Amino acid sequence: MEVLYLLIPLSVVLVFLIGVVFWWALKSGQFEDMEGPAYRVLMDDDRPQQVLKDDGDLRHHDK
Repeated sequence: MEVLYLLIPLSVVLVFLIGVVFWWALKSGQFEDMEGPAYRVLMDDDRPQQVLKDDGDLRHHDK
């Protein structure tokens, strides 16, 4: 029963810290664009680019 005197304040402090971290994430814009990164992955150009070597020959160049 005495352990509750330790666990209850620790849980209140933990909830407070989680709330502070969540509030910081909201204020710093962490949740502004939730769909943009997913679309950037899908719209990424995965084709190899062709580049000219010094002697004018074409070769494939991976990113």
